[in-house]
Amino acid sequence: MTFEDLQKQIGNGEIDTVLVCMVDMQGRLMGKRFHAEAFVEMAQGESHCCNYLLATDLELATVPGYASTSWEGGYGDYAMKPDLDTLRPVPWLDKTALCLCDMLTHHGDPVPHSPREMLKAQIDRAKEMGFDAVMATELEFFLFKGTHDEIAANRFQLNPISRYNEDYSIFQTSKEEYIMQPIRNHLRAMGLPIEGSKGEAEAGQEELNLTYADAMACADNHTLAKHAIKEIAHFNGAAASFLPKWHHDRVGSASHVHQSLWLDGKNAFFDPDRAHGKSELMDHYVAGLMKYAADYTYFMAPYINSYKRFAKGTFAPTQIVWSVDNRTAAYRLCGEGGKGVRIECRLPGADMNPYLAQAAMLAAGLKGIEEKLTLVEPHTGDAYADDDKLHIPRTLRDARDALMASDMLKDAFSEEVITHYAHAAEWEIDQFNRVVTDYEIARGFEKA
Repeated sequence: MTFEDLQKQIGNGEIDTVLVCMVDMQGRLMGKRFHAEAFVEMAQGESHCCNYLLATDLELATVPGYASTSWEGGYGDYAMKPDLDTLRPVPWLDKTALCLCDMLTHHGDPVPHSPREMLKAQIDRAKEMGFDAVMATELEFFLFKGTHDEIAANRFQLNPISRYNEDYSIFQTSKEEYIMQPIRNHLRAMGLPIEGSKGEAEAGQEELNLTYADAMACADNHTLAKHAIKEIAHFNGAAASFLPKWHHDRVGSASHVHQSLWLDGKNAFFDPDRAHGKSELMDHYVAGLMKYAADYTYFMAPYINSYKRFAKGTFAPTQIVWSVDNRTAAYRLCGEGGKGVRIECRLPGADMNPYLAQAAMLAAGLKGIEEKLTLVEPHTGDAYADDDKLHIPRTLRDARDALMASDMLKDAFSEEVITHYAHAAEWEIDQFNRVVTDYEIARGFEKA
């Protein structure tokens, strides 16, 4: 939707509300609803929000200890600058459009720890090297019976919408089309390049696929799709959850990221004269992803629960190795020998913030190119079999420590930005450690 399209639809009564949204640290949409005429008159230039929106946790708590904002600093405002290129209809809401915003200080400077700004910086870095970053994400999630509110009122007794593994099942997913069909159709009408959906490898688990795009569009599409899935499921009496691991006996939900660099409109990862059709440039990039994997794991897995997903025999990786079309490895070469050759990173969980994840991976891959790193030979066989030496960080604490120790990420984003996100990790750890869980009670109440 162009700005002129919006004005026309406001004039004829098709649009009366515009959602003005920023993306927070957790990858969620936050913002305001403007009367459409007011958006055209004033908010399309600039709106405002409290700067605590880039310094909260999942509960929107005012977390102490951030340098960027605090009670002492008075919790002032950031400016929300609408990116009119992201303007689009919201077909599942009545007479509503939406626009994403960039976050600025009152001096007009980009907020460096804003997720969109962090990704922009790495896209610009790639362009300075002559490349366009191209990405695609897969959204995996579970559908549960009852809305989020109903489930919470029932003390989170979770019942998946189906009874059995529905991976590729047409019959079972037909039962769920009352939710999935409007998701596909509404998102396509919104302008997102939806390809399709399928049942995933567990009861009640779904996957939504979007066509690849430039990295910023990919992150925008992912964020809008995730938001839409939750809302549309709610309106149909169900709950969609992107929690990476909701039960220890069930597989988790991932968000694999496919990536490549393009030069002059062609895939720079493709070289038909080299093994697997991958270029030397791709070797350097993938070697960078692997060398710095521990450094950026926090951005793939930002919560305590995220690390429950990394388990053997669940299609989630445990070992930092690459492979050719092998789903047991953290990095899978896809499209072997063809012009669509790319690397799939299987580390991110469904809880990732796509802007932060893509920015961190781009930083690592571009560093690998700058350092001309050599790529090791591909792993063959079961990568779960021996995962002691190259194991992905096992806990949020391990990932947080690796993040703080990363000179690569500090060079890419600044030490202040990395400290900001490390503090978010520390808060998550502290909040979890103070809680007594049902598991502890059941295990030790009598026997301890």
